[in-house]
Amino acid sequence: MPPRTLSSLAHALTVSADADGALSALGEALAEVDRVARLALVHFDERREMLCERVLLTPNGMESVSLDTTFDHLPTRERTAIGAGGQFVDFADSGDEFARLFQIPAFGSETGWLNVRGLRFDGHLTALLVLYETRKLFGARTAERFLPAIALFELAYLRFLERGAREEAVRTLEDVTQRVHGEYEARLGDLETRMTAANSEPAEDSARVFALERELARATEDARRALKRAEIVDATVASAVEQLEKAHVELHRRSEAVRQKTRTIYLIDKVLTLDASTDDPRQLADGLLSLVGDEMHANRCSLMLRTPEGNCLYIAAAKGVAPGVMEGLRVAMGQGVAGRVAQAREPVLVRDATEAHTHPLLQDGHFTTGSFISFPLVYHDELVGVVNVANRAMQGIFTEEDVDRVRLLGLVISIVASHARLPERLVEALSVR
Repeated sequence: MPPRTLSSLAHALTVSADADGALSALGEALAEVDRVARLALVHFDERREMLCERVLLTPNGMESVSLDTTFDHLPTRERTAIGAGGQFVDFADSGDEFARLFQIPAFGSETGWLNVRGLRFDGHLTALLVLYETRKLFGARTAERFLPAIALFELAYLRFLERGAREEAVRTLEDVTQRVHGEYEARLGDLETRMTAANSEPAEDSARVFALERELARATEDARRALKRAEIVDATVASAVEQLEKAHVELHRRSEAVRQKTRTIYLIDKVLTLDASTDDPRQLADGLLSLVGDEMHANRCSLMLRTPEGNCLYIAAAKGVAPGVMEGLRVAMGQGVAGRVAQAREPVLVRDATEAHTHPLLQDGHFTTGSFISFPLVYHDELVGVVNVANRAMQGIFTEEDVDRVRLLGLVISIVASHARLPERLVEALSVR
């Protein structure tokens, strides 16, 4: 079954046998987000500054082709950013042109967005992760929604490189040890042969025997020192690998922090742009709800606002709700899930259908999963409304991490709705019953 959550993707990456297996798991995760987008890994030879091999994920498996293209074929600005690693680099209007450079198939007559991320190991660029997606008029770009999965893959990919480097160091160490030991054995055998021959000669050759014994002792000491140096090298390699693993864990933590901050800025920008682009309260409510649905991948969601009297909520905008549930429908405070959330001002998270007996909303036959979130919208200690999300795409389950994402969305929506007087203006625009 393809990965559906970050935790399941992390498990798939952990159990992958090699980098190709990790790339395949990432491709399955991408299919959950965007079935049309194309994903490829391009191996990079830093010594020659060449793009060597392109591995493209296809429905039939992996397709590898040789590129043998110099890195300086890419524009200077994009090349510098890719070399620094840690972020997706957008090729803007040149995406289709450079997708052909990477030998990634086009989307027919449609144009696409090309994003490339450099993967660095031990301070050097080792590969490029290429994501090619179609241009969308609405909703977040796949590259933005896929950033957490990319960060997990990069961590797994670097660990595969670490393991390869460690195995190579161990092989080199074993080769050196065997060579030193072989030379020692050969030299020791030669000395023993010479001593045996010397012992069979007359006693007057005792000086020669003594010299051979000294030479044998020196050879034995040299072998002991060589083995000691080999043990030191082994310990140094093990320590370096441990430090590298710690550095990559810290890098992943910082990358995740940057991703969260970038996502926050993106959401605030989307909401403020929507607020500035329309003065129609219904368009504003529909736009805010679409932002929630796209961000949470929910097929069913609704935005409920407080009535001017303050004793009810009414449906301001809805998507995928049951037949008969219309905009303007009232729900009393304390009634149903949304009414209880509004009254308590505390979010409700239901993960699966086993909790249905405590939540009458789940008895609605139009729910395809038993997982939903109902979150209060509060601004300056005043209740603005409630947002509900359910029926996550691909039968997914909401988690505590999703509640935190809705918390951010809810705060921004509360601010915009309050300043736009959305609850009061929509009462006039809708036939609230």
